[in-house]
Order: sequence, then structure tokens, then C-alpha cells
Amino acid sequence: MSLLGGIRPPIAVLSVLLLSLAGVTALTLGKPDNALVPKAVLTSQQYVAEDGAIALRASLDESVTDLTGTATLFNEGRPVSADTVLDKAGDVYQKWRGTAVIEIKSGKLLAARGENVPLTAIDLTKLSQKDGLAPRMVRLDNGQTRLIILALLSWPGEPQQLLVASNTLGFPGVDLGPGRAIGVVDPTGRLLSSHGALDGEQARQQLEAFAKVAARKAEQNPISAKEPGSGGYTGVSGHLTGDTGKNVRAVGGYATLAASQAGDTTTASSLGLTVVTEVGVSDHASQITRPAFGLAAAGALLLIGGIAVMLLLGTVQRPLIRLFLESRRLTRGDLARRVTVPRAGEAARIGAALERLRLQLDGAPVDVQGPSVRKGLGARALVAVGAALLLLWSVPLMALLNRPDSSVLVPTQVVHDQKSRTATLSDRVRRALNEGYADLSAVAVLIGDRTSDEDMQKVLERTMQDHDRYQSLYVLGADGKILAQAGHAPHHTAGKGPSGRAIEVTGESDKKPVVTATAEAPGRGGAAVVGEFRIEFVNALLGRQGLGDVRVVDDKGRSIAGDSGYLAFQQAPSYVTPLLAKKQAYATVLRGGTVRVAAAAPFTGGGAAKPLKWTVVSWQPASGLAIPAYSLQNRTVLAGLLGLTAAAACLGWLHIIVVRPLRALADQAEALAGGDRKTVLFPRHHDEVGAVVRSLELIRQQLQGQPRRRDSGSRTPAGAGRNVGE
Repeated sequence: MSLLGGIRPPIAVLSVLLLSLAGVTALTLGKPDNALVPKAVLTSQQYVAEDGAIALRASLDESVTDLTGTATLFNEGRPVSADTVLDKAGDVYQKWRGTAVIEIKSGKLLAARGENVPLTAIDLTKLSQKDGLAPRMVRLDNGQTRLIILALLSWPGEPQQLLVASNTLGFPGVDLGPGRAIGVVDPTGRLLSSHGALDGEQARQQLEAFAKVAARKAEQNPISAKEPGSGGYTGVSGHLTGDTGKNVRAVGGYATLAASQAGDTTTASSLGLTVVTEVGVSDHASQITRPAFGLAAAGALLLIGGIAVMLLLGTVQRPLIRLFLESRRLTRGDLARRVTVPRAGEAARIGAALERLRLQLDGAPVDVQGPSVRKGLGARALVAVGAALLLLWSVPLMALLNRPDSSVLVPTQVVHDQKSRTATLSDRVRRALNEGYADLSAVAVLIGDRTSDEDMQKVLERTMQDHDRYQSLYVLGADGKILAQAGHAPHHTAGKGPSGRAIEVTGESDKKPVVTATAEAPGRGGAAVVGEFRIEFVNALLGRQGLGDVRVVDDKGRSIAGDSGYLAFQQAPSYVTPLLAKKQAYATVLRGGTVRVAAAAPFTGGGAAKPLKWTVVSWQPASGLAIPAYSLQNRTVLAGLLGLTAAAACLGWLHIIVVRPLRALADQAEALAGGDRKTVLFPRHHDEVGAVVRSLELIRQQLQGQPRRRDSGSRTPAGAGRNVGE
């Protein structure tokens, strides 16, 4: 017999799988979920840390790009004084704590603005070396850390100067929410800066403890540190669990500064910094799993599975094995005993045919009548009954049992984090638009009335290379004529002068939003520098793990941008419309047919983007969160799916290997018993059915030889032996 063929292996494997599934069901569905902090809360802390790392990395990289870009624009123009450089840079980019200009050769301080820049940390003799102008971190005497950014000012015939800017390691626009602290950690585990709820000594100690752990974990490879297929954040990130006190457990997250694309490196990501967060959450176990349910489900599976297996053993396996033995007996010439005929089905048809063949081998004519076959369920119907029994256990688990209703408990911290993350994202979009407008303003300020169209073209092309946020840049005259242009063709109406709005949205007719920023160029008679933002740039800002669907909507409730598929200028879903009326960031649990966690955060800061009155709204189904109620539901569905898979695999195996050949065998046996001696019988498989087929072929050959033996006198007629004996 074949090792995997025959009727025994499918039924045996089914029995083993059902026993194993019963044990798994009792353990997974009956084990109480005593997690002090739901996994959804821990995962949310990781996402908050990732948001902070993204905001910090973008801020630092933008500061470096803005300072070097400003120096480049000054270098392409006429020489100006150090005070002019700092004044114009400060008017356009109001982001640095302190700025200064130094004459490199003499080391003389030419001008300074804001707080004192730690110039002693700069070795002017090494600026020409590799990475001599690279940003660096400097720790001040008061324990604070500053990021120092350097850029060269160089004009023909003038001494080279060094433009220096210092900035803090802050988190612009990051909404921490209630009770959260956040910090920046260097590779040694030392806190370089911290913000948020650090009033108590215990909170600061916990954040410092998290910082040391985060620094160790940050040394991992970003690829191997993640679970296979998790994707998401390109750096190393995770969640942390700390001490417990007064029914509050400290939890946190960490994330290294990483480029937006895996494998890339930016100025900020090369600094080796890690962001760590800490917040206290309610510390209590939520036991919603009933141990009796798991035991009852396992017991029901054992009962139903036992009935199904016994059905297959008694009505399919045993009759087939009995037929195999009976056919072997006939081939050996044992014709004295009648063939035991099974009760019904294909086995009964084959048994009746064997009985007729026994009589024919014993000399009876072809039309001899065999035993009658009672009607009953065939092998295919019996397998279907077994499948129905197993479905009776699997389907309720997949579709009915342990299904949370609309009153399911969503952890409060998850709702707070949805709100704070949405507010952070809203501020990130606003700042990105303001940064884009500031870049255009810097170009507009430095384009004087003497700048030629060719020089303006070069400046625009360089700006396009430095910033990927624009799809088109152009200088528009007061008469509506384009004086210089870089990038794609502008969406500008011919003959129309510059808009009076700093940032506006058009493109309703084309169903594709066009976000345009306009910065007037002083001294050029009403001309302006115009930049059209790539809507893909705005969409990319919205992509965040664990926020669900994210949309940017205008004051009319129309979608302008989104992190996934959306229709431009289409109204936002009705279930989030009430949130758009809120004047501040707001989050809630929307209950009804589908339980959702939703949040909305309008633009609240200043800048050129404020008049847009945009709101960032996010929502996600609660079923996608790792909270106890839905985790239990998922485990229940998994148990049902495993039962369904076991039934489909084993019974499908049985149907293909045994039932289908058995039905064909019944037809062949009846045909042979009916007189068909010409059809040669070949077994399909080396199993019980195949063995019966081989026996039938031997019987066919014996029946074929009977007439020849009679003709040659090899067979003695009945009674002749007695006459000879007399």
C-alpha cells in the first residue's frame, strides 16, 4: 500500500488535527487575557515616537537645507554686509535660536543675532577638510545641547565668511497629549533634550531609564529588528514598559532618526539620535475571556469530530477493507463462501458484483442474479455529512461567537494618541506649506530688479533640485507674463497677474487640487515668484502607521489630500463630518454599525497656510486595534478557520484518493459482472481501491479462460467424475 494513499491516512490525519485543534482551542480561547496594558496602547507609543522622530528629522534637515540654500543665493548675487545676510535670513526663516557671520581668515565676528552661538566649538582651520562643514552637536555649560549648522559665504575679491546658525533639538509641532514626556537620546543613552510632563522626579528618572534602553535597542539593524513583512518605519522603533506606581504603569516608545526611504541617509539621520517617549497609563487587567468557553468549544469539537471520524470509519473505511479481503479471497479460488455485501452505497454495489462473479467463477451463467442492493447514501454523500458536521463547529466560531458589539471598550490612551498624532500631522502639513512659502520668499527677496531672466532661471532650477515639494516654479510678471520657469508646465491662466493670496487651492474643474504659493518680489513692479506644490508631496506627509485613513479637508468639508485612495474635492465621510466643526483638536469613539476611533485637528498655528482653514481628519476601525475584545474575536475566528481548513484538506484528500476511484470501481465491477470481458482494468492508485481493481482484473482473466478450458476438455462436466468412479 502507498504510504500516503489509501483510506487510512486521511482519516488518521483528520483525527490528529482535530485532537490538536481541540487542545489549541482550550488554551487560546480559555486562557484569560490578563495583560496589564493592552497591546494597542503599547503599539501606539511606538507610533508616537516614530512621529516625533519624523518631525525632528524633517526639522533638522530643513534647517540645514535652508541655511545652505540661503548662503548659495547670497553667493550668486552681489556682495552684501554680514548684517544684511542675517537680517534677510531672519526675516524669511524665523527658526534659529542664534546666527552669526565670521570672517574665516581672521576669525573675526562680523555680525550676530539671537542667542550667543558657541563659536569656540568651530575649528576654522579644518573647514576645508572632509565633513569640515558638516553639522555638529555642542553641549553648553548649562547642560543644553545645540545643533550647529555651517555654510560658506563667498564672493569674488572678498574674504570668505562663515554663516553659522544654532538651534535646539526640539520637536516643532509635536502634540504630546496629557501626561507625556519626550526626549532626544544620543548613542550613549544620554538625554540631550526633553520636553513635556517632567514635573516629578519619578517621571524624569523613568524617561532617563527608557533613554538607556532605547540607545541599546537603536544599535540593531533596522531590517532584522522588525518582524518579517511588518514594513512601516524605516528606522529602529519599538515600545517600552516601565515601573508601576499608584495603579499607573509607565509605558513609552522609541524611534531612531531615519530617512523616509530605506537605505537613504540624511544629515539628521547620520547624527545617531533616538527619540524616546514616556507616559503613564491606567494599570489594571482586563479579563474578558471565560475559561469555560474554551473548554466548551474544545469539548464540542471532540464530540462532533468523534462522530464524523466514526462515521467515516464505519461507513467508508471498514466496508472498503472488507471488499479488499473478499476480492483477494476470490482470486485465490476460495469460492465456497458467499461474499459479504455491505449495506449500501458503492461498497454494496461492488459487493453484489463480487458475489455474481463468484457464482460465475463457479460455473453459473452471466445473467445469474446476485444479492439485491439497498438504496442508501454513497461514499460521496457520507463524506459530505462528515464535512457538514465539522462545519457545524467551525462556522459559528467564524461568524457568530465572541463578536464585540458597539459598546466595546476602547482604551482611553488610544483615543488620546489618535488625537495627539492627528494634531501633530496637522501641524506638520501646515509647517511644510509655510516652509515652501518661505523658500519662495527667500528667492523673491534675492531676485533684484537687475537680475536677468537667465539668472532667474538658474535660481529656480536650483531651488527645484533642493526641494522636492514643487512641481513647477516660475516668476510671474504683473501683466501675467511668465518671465522664467522651471519644472512642469504651470497651471497658470494666461494674462492673469499674481494672486494676492499667499497660498490658494485651484483645480476643481480638473478634479486634481493645485496648491499654489505666491511670494511678491520686492522692486520688480508687482512681479512674484510662484510655486505649485506637488499634491503627492502633501499626500506623502499623511502616511503614518496606526492612524487609519487620513484626509486633509477644506472649510467646506471637501477632500484635498489623503494617504490612500480618495476623490479630490469629494465630501468627507458623513461619520466624521461632526468633528470638522471643532475649533481645536478632538478625538472620539464613533459607535454604530462599525466602531471607529476618529480625530480631527484644524490648522491652529500662523504663517501663510493659516488662511486655508484646512483640517486633518483621521479614522480607523476599532477592530484593527490590538485590544482584548477584538483579539479574542480574532482568535475565535482563527480557531474556526483552522477547523474548516482541516476538514477541507483531509476530506478533500479522501474524496480525491478514495471516493472518486471507488465510484469508478463500482461501475467497472458491475460491468464485469454483467459480461464485459474485454475491458482491461487498471488501478489508479496503489491502495485498497487499487487492490480491488487488480483482483477484478485477475477475475476477468479467469472468466475469459473458462470457455477455452471447456472446449479443450480441461474441465470435467458435472457428474462425469462420479461415472468414472463407478
